[in-house]
Amino acid sequence: MPSPPHATALPVVLSLACSDPSGGGGNVGAALSIAAAGVHAACVTTGLSVRDTRNVERFWPVEAELIDEQARAVLEDLPVSAFHVGTLADARTAAMVAALVADYPSVPVVLDPDLYGGRDDGQIDEDLIGALCELLLPQCALFIPNSIEARLLADEQESDGPAGRSLAECAQILLDSGCEHVLITGSHEPTAQVINTLYGIRGVVRADAWERLSGSYLGAGITLSAAIAARLARGEALSDAARSAQAYVWQTLANAQQLGMGRRIPHRPLGGQP
Repeated sequence: MPSPPHATALPVVLSLACSDPSGGGGNVGAALSIAAAGVHAACVTTGLSVRDTRNVERFWPVEAELIDEQARAVLEDLPVSAFHVGTLADARTAAMVAALVADYPSVPVVLDPDLYGGRDDGQIDEDLIGALCELLLPQCALFIPNSIEARLLADEQESDGPAGRSLAECAQILLDSGCEHVLITGSHEPTAQVINTLYGIRGVVRADAWERLSGSYLGAGITLSAAIAARLARGEALSDAARSAQAYVWQTLANAQQLGMGRRIPHRPLGGQP
């Protein structure tokens, strides 16, 4: 009797993100988005949350040393092809993750941080922002802020600059920090369509316009960043990965479900990617 053919090994993304018991965002949202692209999701938990589709009630950071142990156990066992970095609770954790990815310089890093460190009180963690910009951003293949975050971080980097910078100027400041590409999402901008713009060291790489959907969604950002990381793990060029991941995210939002009493949850079926 012939032996069964060997299955081709799946590419692996190592995702570092906090828990989300609702399944809308966090490590669950990342894992679903990575799996939908036909990629294996290895997930490191960076924080534990009590949350629903409306808000975060409590958040407990996981100790930086335990995050490091989780990640290195995976890295010593699985052939990780891309890093996906979401919520990091504080500057110490950001520094630890920066040291971790520095040991794997050939593995691309997609950074989609929560500038509030997992909190829901509207208070920015200045130390966390400093560690992200100084230690982690220079190691990233791609950084994904929304337009509000891009302006905030640009102001943090160059506080003596002019008021009302354009998003292109903000992107250049972030690129000057050392990251290879910046994808600024435009859902918060007053435009008829949502325009997401990918910048590189030579300027705009691509700009993609999407129909603006009504409603509010939980996990849209992490769905995008994880989907891009999965495509990079598959070997796609970054520009192509950004485009196809955006198309996937738009479909998940267009088909999002009102499962709870708060924001809609993206619909991320396996095998559903463009």
